[in-house]
Amino acid sequence: MSPEHCLPWLVALGAMAVVGGVTGAAVGLLAGLGARRLVPRLRSPAARRAAEEHELLVRQLPLTADLLAACLGSCSAPALAAAAVAESVEPPMRDRLAAAAAQLSLGAAPESCWEEMAVGCPPLGPLAQCLVRTTLSGAPPAAALAGLAQAQRATAVRAAHARVRRAGVLATAPLGLCFLPAFVLVGVAPVVMGLTSGFAHRI
Repeated sequence: MSPEHCLPWLVALGAMAVVGGVTGAAVGLLAGLGARRLVPRLRSPAARRAAEEHELLVRQLPLTADLLAACLGSCSAPALAAAAVAESVEPPMRDRLAAAAAQLSLGAAPESCWEEMAVGCPPLGPLAQCLVRTTLSGAPPAAALAGLAQAQRATAVRAAHARVRRAGVLATAPLGLCFLPAFVLVGVAPVVMGLTSGFAHRI
């Protein structure tokens, strides 16, 4: 069994052992379910590195598209454009562009070079498809690449807003859990007790 599957069981058993009895079983069940939902999944170092590389490539995509549009729009050859942009961006995008430039300079098929650049990172797929279409049709790439960069920036802004909203919800949830018992004890319990005593006197 993988570590991410073992951890909720360990949390549940630990809570059951600490509390004990029937209450411990209930607490352990709730703790296990909470751990399954809230505890982040354990990932191997290779998976973490792949996720970090994927995130960096997504962040570098708009700038890369703009630079490629400028280079290809100035009538540069695809190999020269890819090499020039590779020198202007940071890894890991630099490595992918440098590899594509080297293959293009050696006479490899442009479509296969651009498609290989997006291997392992689906968000780079639209960039590769745009470059392949430009290579096959000879159409000016500037408009398509600029549109891709703008769309990617808009997507990044929406994702950032969603993360901010989610952080706000997660920040206020503990406060709600803290104030709810006080509200019940101060506001609801006296009313219920008063109604109960009133009914008891009438009976």
